[in-house]
Amino acid sequence: MSGGRLAGMPSLTRAEATRRAAQLAVQGYAVALDLDVGDERFASQTTVTFQALADGVQTWVDVKATDVHEVLLDGIPVDLAGWHDGRLALPALAGGAHTLSVDATMAYRRDGSGLHRAVDPADGEAYVYVQSFLDYAPAVFACFDQPDLKASISLRVHAPTHWIIVGNGAATQVGDGEWELAATAPISTYLFTVCGGPFVSVRDSHDGIPLGLHARASMRAELERWAPQIFEVTKQSFDAYHALFGIRYPFGDYHQVFVPDFNAVAMENPGCVTLRDALLYRGAATPDEVLRRSRTVCHEMAHMWFGDLVTMKWWDDLWLNESFAEYLAHRVLTGATEFADAWVDFGILRKPWGYAAERAPSAHPVAGAPALTAEDALSDFDGISYAKGATALRQLIAFVGDEVFVGGVSNYLRDKAFGNGTFAEFLAAIEASAGRDLGDWARDWLLTTGRDTFAVEAPAVGDGEVVYSADGDGPVLTRRAPAAYPASRPHVLDVGVYAASAPPEVTRVLADRERTALPDLRVAPGDRLVLPNCSDLTWASIDFDEATLAALPARLGELADPLARSVCWQSLDDGVARGVVDPRLFLDAIARSWPRETHPALFANVADDALVVLSRFVPDDLRPGLRAELAETARTVIERESDGSPRATIAARLVARASTHEGLLRTWLDAGPSWLQGDTDFRWLVVGNLAGLGRLREEELAAAEAADPTVSGRLAGLLARASVPTVAAKTWAFEQLVDPASGHTNHALVELARGLWRSPDRGLVRPFVEPFLDAIPRMTAWVGDDALTKVVRFGFPFVVEARTIELVDAALARNDLTPGVRRAFVEWSWPVREALASRSRWFPTG
Repeated sequence: MSGGRLAGMPSLTRAEATRRAAQLAVQGYAVALDLDVGDERFASQTTVTFQALADGVQTWVDVKATDVHEVLLDGIPVDLAGWHDGRLALPALAGGAHTLSVDATMAYRRDGSGLHRAVDPADGEAYVYVQSFLDYAPAVFACFDQPDLKASISLRVHAPTHWIIVGNGAATQVGDGEWELAATAPISTYLFTVCGGPFVSVRDSHDGIPLGLHARASMRAELERWAPQIFEVTKQSFDAYHALFGIRYPFGDYHQVFVPDFNAVAMENPGCVTLRDALLYRGAATPDEVLRRSRTVCHEMAHMWFGDLVTMKWWDDLWLNESFAEYLAHRVLTGATEFADAWVDFGILRKPWGYAAERAPSAHPVAGAPALTAEDALSDFDGISYAKGATALRQLIAFVGDEVFVGGVSNYLRDKAFGNGTFAEFLAAIEASAGRDLGDWARDWLLTTGRDTFAVEAPAVGDGEVVYSADGDGPVLTRRAPAAYPASRPHVLDVGVYAASAPPEVTRVLADRERTALPDLRVAPGDRLVLPNCSDLTWASIDFDEATLAALPARLGELADPLARSVCWQSLDDGVARGVVDPRLFLDAIARSWPRETHPALFANVADDALVVLSRFVPDDLRPGLRAELAETARTVIERESDGSPRATIAARLVARASTHEGLLRTWLDAGPSWLQGDTDFRWLVVGNLAGLGRLREEELAAAEAADPTVSGRLAGLLARASVPTVAAKTWAFEQLVDPASGHTNHALVELARGLWRSPDRGLVRPFVEPFLDAIPRMTAWVGDDALTKVVRFGFPFVVEARTIELVDAALARNDLTPGVRRAFVEWSWPVREALASRSRWFPTG
């Protein structure tokens, strides 16, 4: 789930929402949309029935339209002079039932929010979809837009006659271009959606639930290729959630619509989940990619209960949606699907996202952040809300027991069904099930920012076997809380000792103090690894002892347990960012242990991490040689693998991105590795690398674009063009990025920003840092918050030098930044600060 806000319009405050919820009860919306009146606008008519809970209520309805034609309250016209800043003031309301009708014209958007309209370059067909989160529902229909004013929504749609319409309620075609969608159960307005276009569809059913998959007509082959696997995971997930909660799926049909230009990965609209259509892989798909999509399917379905059936009362409890969906998705994948090792993916992909967020100054607690406005809550929508929250739930289960946890959750869902809940109410449900107070646990784990650091202190090993005990001379697990955020979090975790010539010794402990003895651990003298949190059960930094750190590059690949390897890889990467691990040690581990890595998620994500470490933490003069070594390491993997194996594909993708060997790249440009011939996405990796190296002719790039007239091809072409290392190319990319007249979609803006900063010479891109930081605040006038945050996140000017930080600090001193832009500058400049600190320590003369 993800979204943003309309520029220039006030963000709803918590106080306003509390007051309006006390004044009104909303029964239902009847919405009519005309999607066949042009390419820029659509017609929106809304009739809402509601009750005023007292006499003399003064309130407003949210209408973010281009024009409001008529508003009737109980049949009487409302003065439109009261409509401004997306709000229409209503006359004082008498207590009792009311009917409000709003006739308006709304604007299609191009940034993935509101009613987004996209044209498929492959065939010229148009598609639309609604992304209402966080506060874009009023840009589609007039409503009382806040999560705790739930209501039933029915919908009528007029659309081009060859379109298919899918939405929250079951859709029925009642005439040429005329559709009616059944009234929903009570839902929050941010969960409203409708999708339209000449979709290709695949349908099925399971356990009485009608199922549908939909995608653009040009993606028929991809949809039909993947539909069986997606349906399989969908059905397995339904069975698992029904068994877990004892509550049936409550929203009728279940559609999954793959849409273009989607800011998030997916959105949990009840009955009609929208997903980024890149998840319908068109080329080779490795097991980690299929797992990632399957996790998304499970995650969004979990929201049908956590988020849709029961919705947070206010945005500060958004973590109740995301932490639960994150945890439940991995639980269900592990227990009900072929992906029995899904927690490995969580550890190497999701947790590092949260760890990075918590290293930054913008870190926040999982729960309890004040969120005085809806916009404030959106700023805290990050890896902490997802990955740290999910890990905290795993710790809660370890603390109270799984049966107690599931019982409390089920009671909470039944008690709040079709309504709203709060953190306090959820905690009370778990406490009632557990029969114990959890206030201290919740304070330390959920209401306090920061993560603890674990290390193992062990005595020196002499000759012969040594038995460590708790008599004061044995090993001790130390726990250190952040000085800025003191807490006493109890952790349940495993500590493992891995000797070169003996079976691993693993012990589970409750670390509820600063020093915890580790009784009866055995280790042979000599080569050994000591790994705190070796099963990846908790949320923590790991400081390896010197012997373990020195041995890891060679020994990591020998560990049999993929969770232990995941902890090692993520801790090395995190240690580089924290400045406690030399980047060269991490790259040494890549050279010596990555080729032996057998788990697809680890093999793929660690390869990505290697490129990040190279680009950020290695000085310019050392980078070419180390980049060549990385490419050669990947090439040797290809030589040892059978053609078409997942490892061969992942290694080939790394070579395509990292190699500077023009001869090899041109060979692959013409034909590609044998098993990837015809894989257009792989060819774009080669094209993009050659373009970034300045070794691709204009006619070659134009030919690649002409050969792939798809959404994916257009985006890849923009990235390649922006990557060309010339002043002219960089100037073009910057102007295309910041000029509203360029008309680029949200995804296109991201690719332009990514390519802008790609250069073998930072002197080429240095002149664009200050203009970029100056332009981003202005872009809020035409780009929504979520889309713009993505531009900053993926396209931040990663020019690692002190001058960049000076320019960021100057930008942060401005008084015209929106909260979203300010937060993005703080969060995504932090990796530059980390890189500078790391280089200062490990390359002091660099």
